[in-house]
Amino acid sequence: MLRELLDDLISGDEIRAENAVVSLIALGEEAIPSLLGLTHTDDPDSRWWALRTLAQSPLLRTEWLIPFLNDPAPEVRQCAALGLAGRPDESATQPLIRALSDADSMVGSLAANALVRIGSAAVPSLIETVKGSKQSARIHALRALAEIGDHRAIPVMMKVMDEDSALLQHWAKEGLERLGLNMVYIKPV
Repeated sequence: MLRELLDDLISGDEIRAENAVVSLIALGEEAIPSLLGLTHTDDPDSRWWALRTLAQSPLLRTEWLIPFLNDPAPEVRQCAALGLAGRPDESATQPLIRALSDADSMVGSLAANALVRIGSAAVPSLIETVKGSKQSARIHALRALAEIGDHRAIPVMMKVMDEDSALLQHWAKEGLERLGLNMVYIKPV
């Protein structure tokens, strides 16, 4: 039965695969070694389905997903970040911070979502990212800070208001407003 479910999972037929996900999760511990084995195949689609199944499992361990934030396939990196958002774990903070700079903007966005779910424990690392990373990572980090709404981010949000990036300014303003600091921002002429 396990072999048939794994074959369905990687069959290329989405309906069969989705049905297999549910059944594999129901098998519990019995399915885990085979799913972990599938995450190491050369086929990105197989890795994606295996990660997707593991991410849904109540038996999920964060360390199963973290390595796949560096997978060569962007869709696999996306799946790992999404899985980490579904099961927030402070131990994933630094790998998710690094994923904010991913060449695939969806990976960065999903990593930011996962960091929001981690919450206040991620705030210091997010602040450091806003202070000194590449622009895309700064934007994702500032969005996460705005959504978390931690007062420790106020100084960096205020500083960003002086920059020429409309996206950074937007998220800084959004964050400050969520923190109850509704003020008019005027740049001196």
